[in-house]
Amino acid sequence: MSAQSDSVVLKTFSWRFIQAYLITMRPYLMFVSGVTGLVGMAFSSRLSAAEFVLRFAASFLSYGFGQALTDCFQIDTDTLSSPYRPLTQGIISKLQAFVVSAAGLAFCISIFASGNLSNLLLGAAAGSGLATYTFFKKRWWGGPFYNAWIVAVLCSMAFLSGAESFQQLLSIPMLWVLLCVLFGYANFVLSGYFKDIEADRATGYNTLPVIFGRRVAAWTSDALAGSSIAFAAVVLLSTGRGSQPELANAPCWAFFMAAVAVSIIAQVRLHKVSTDNEAHRAIAPVVHSYIVLLSAVACTQRPAWAGLFILFYAAFIGVLKIRPAKNQI
Repeated sequence: MSAQSDSVVLKTFSWRFIQAYLITMRPYLMFVSGVTGLVGMAFSSRLSAAEFVLRFAASFLSYGFGQALTDCFQIDTDTLSSPYRPLTQGIISKLQAFVVSAAGLAFCISIFASGNLSNLLLGAAAGSGLATYTFFKKRWWGGPFYNAWIVAVLCSMAFLSGAESFQQLLSIPMLWVLLCVLFGYANFVLSGYFKDIEADRATGYNTLPVIFGRRVAAWTSDALAGSSIAFAAVVLLSTGRGSQPELANAPCWAFFMAAVAVSIIAQVRLHKVSTDNEAHRAIAPVVHSYIVLLSAVACTQRPAWAGLFILFYAAFIGVLKIRPAKNQI
């Protein structure tokens, strides 16, 4: 049976469709949006247990729904670089992926909007950004930061869902947090392009590595990683809690130093990448560093969450190991 005929048999919400759609969502990267939502919630003033669970779920799932949505517009390059994905094989259709993804994102937005109606506008903006991302990915100057502002909006929505007013989003240290997210995620996007250079070149995606080569892209990645770490350091240095800030901030600095160490490993490896197939060795520690760095930032406000972040990170490691294609991150 051909892949195309199989897509006719595979009905939406059948068990096989759910399995295929989960692969499309990339569960191992949903931890990226999960920690982004957590850091936003950490700086919120209103947060009950029920609200925490619902907003974390919305944050965690948003990456998967968003990734599946953008995949609908990038089948050309994904067919060459990621042939294992069900969407590129025709096992699930573009219409199925689009409808389920849009419905899932609407559900996530509604959860954030229940805490603050302004999140309806932010969610609509982020959804529009996901739908138009492919246009900017094809331009070397647009892709990383265009994708990153959408993730920064997710952090903003998680924060605003428990904030007293919209103006608090523009306060210090929240602005530093958003800049940390923006530059950190932009680096993840740029490093991710290293695994798709040949496919992007063949299909007209003029990403920074395609136009300027791996060396220039690696140096640009260094600048993005350094900026994200710098903004995180500003948050840690400007935030103290209680009468014993050195004790309360111990988890923050432990996470921070670990993130810096892993980031250095990632950037060194990125400079050594010479083929697409080996890029995952550099991309993986970029993701590790992003998760641990945001854990450090979140713990400045919620040091009691340190144990949660350790479990969260352990779960990420476990899920990452069972990804279907080892050369894909």
